[in-house]
Amino acid sequence: MGDSRKTLGCSSSGDALLLQTGSEPEILIPAAHTLVTDEQQCKTSPFRRKKILDWLGKNVPDKRLKHILRVEDMAIALAKHHHLDTEKAAQAGLMHDLAKFFKPRRLLEMARSEGMELDEVYEANPHLLHADVGAIVARDEFGIADPEVLEAIRNHTLGSPGMSPLSCVVYLADGLEPGRGDTPELNKLRQVSHENLHKAVWLTSEFTMRSLLSSNHLIHPRAVLTRNWAMQMTHPTPPKP
Repeated sequence: MGDSRKTLGCSSSGDALLLQTGSEPEILIPAAHTLVTDEQQCKTSPFRRKKILDWLGKNVPDKRLKHILRVEDMAIALAKHHHLDTEKAAQAGLMHDLAKFFKPRRLLEMARSEGMELDEVYEANPHLLHADVGAIVARDEFGIADPEVLEAIRNHTLGSPGMSPLSCVVYLADGLEPGRGDTPELNKLRQVSHENLHKAVWLTSEFTMRSLLSSNHLIHPRAVLTRNWAMQMTHPTPPKP
């Protein structure tokens, strides 16, 4: 792995792979991954972070891990900009895709075991459950008990009406992280995400829906409810057509 292996430590430098490991063995991350070096991220328990990264390394492919780290990065940046808890944003961003590669049968079984009501869209596309199941994994595998962090993991794909600002941040980070593209529309949405979280959720959900409609995919009702809620939060009186 050559230079790609680095001993990680906490620093404010912006171009290295950094984690505060203390006396823990060094954490080895492929050089292509860019970890956030924000000082707030370094507050996350080194043990817990190492455990999560080790787990992700065994359960998600390299490309997905890069996405996860970019989501973590953007979630921290948005949380800091909007004066939210950056440590919670880091935790939710790092764990938002824990169940991304679970098989459909496993997703359905775990959701049912939690008492989730599964409608026909979930049954037709169990992959949509990876967010809700990811929160179960975060709780059971890593001992995450903070309801706001678990909610943010749970809401990162479909959102939810009334979701917290932290959930909005992780939802937006998942959809708008730099790896999603560099189009004018995406860049405009990124700009809005720094100006108004609810407006950004509204416009980003519509952006996602247009993509789903153009590819003839089902749209879960929860995504529509999220869009309507975010629009109403932005415009208490719906804009005239």
